[in-house]
Amino acid sequence: MRVDHCGEHRRLRNAAAAFAMAACCVAGRAYAQSAPVVQPGAPGAPSKTLPAGSHAVAPPLSRADVEFMQGMIMHHGQAVEMTALIPSHTENKEIRLLGAKISRSQSDEMSFMKRWLAARDEATSMTMPMAMPGMPDMDMKGNPMPTMPGMLTVAQMEALRQARGAEFDRLFLTGMIQHHNGAVVMVKQLFDTPGAGQDADIFNFATDADNSQRAEIRIMQDMLKEKR
Repeated sequence: MRVDHCGEHRRLRNAAAAFAMAACCVAGRAYAQSAPVVQPGAPGAPSKTLPAGSHAVAPPLSRADVEFMQGMIMHHGQAVEMTALIPSHTENKEIRLLGAKISRSQSDEMSFMKRWLAARDEATSMTMPMAMPGMPDMDMKGNPMPTMPGMLTVAQMEALRQARGAEFDRLFLTGMIQHHNGAVVMVKQLFDTPGAGQDADIFNFATDADNSQRAEIRIMQDMLKEKR
């Protein structure tokens, strides 16, 4: 009877490899459990070693974070509404390209903010007081309704809808600059609030939004100068 020595050697090698892999996994888990956890210190302060098995704890959810996201969804919604007027109100190619970029980026950001809120069981919109018929800037008690920074008034939006051509271009640029400046103010208000903006997703989103809004403001200001 012939013995398959090669097959036997292969089985032994495979068994040894499997054993080595299992040993590495066990050793890796043991090291992860026993390895020291280093907590970075504040600027100028030394780091400190925490007990083995310590876990990172996410910062508590800030009410200001939630309200910032809810408010920014509404804020972005008006910007998208403004850009939706462009195809039927102007033939200006620069305005059309800019509007498409703003619409796409802010729609994507709205989707992100809604996912962030939904993951935390928070409503995706703010509860705002109802406006009185014929008096969109007043609540049911006749008091002025608070508005978010940069939001266009009902009168401004109506003027934009009625305008065409060069007049629309001017109103769109001035209105969107106002709108973008409002978003920058909202980001500053967030970071000025104690305990807010600590969530990594919030911090990255707000920082990126601030940078992109400022860049687009400069572009629109240059476009306005060319029209004068």
